[in-house]
Amino acid sequence: MSAKSENAETKESNTKAKLDDTWAIRPCHLYKDEYDDCSSFKARFHQYFIYGQDTDCSQWLTDFTNCERYEKSNGNDLEAGAAVIKSEEQRRLTRLRSHLANDTWAKRKQPPEDWAKPLPEWLQKRNENTYLELKQKELSGVATETPEEQRSFCAIM
Repeated sequence: MSAKSENAETKESNTKAKLDDTWAIRPCHLYKDEYDDCSSFKARFHQYFIYGQDTDCSQWLTDFTNCERYEKSNGNDLEAGAAVIKSEEQRRLTRLRSHLANDTWAKRKQPPEDWAKPLPEWLQKRNENTYLELKQKELSGVATETPEEQRSFCAIM
């Protein structure tokens, strides 16, 4: 096989090889907005008040430039796209870290068996004729006619 045909095949396979998680890439202007928000005077004041120092906002700017490179190349700059996806994944893991580290409660695989049992009688009685009950009956198609004496035909002009 010649070198020219190998180069053509690798280029073709590179253009065909697309990123799997492109759904994670936000519109590019949002990265710029996040950077502007992070580096604004108000945000810097808040960061200093909460953390005692400024937060590093450079990742938002890096993500913006990588997103722009990826978008301008019509999805062919896989390196830039992969960098943005990796950054989004890291951001997601940071956000979920405390949730994933929680060992206080056991996570369920399915809901409890009696999750849809009827409410206790005292709670049903308390909820009689409330707005939510009337709306629920209306949505489920149950007729909710009010007695004639409860209707009001008063109009304020």
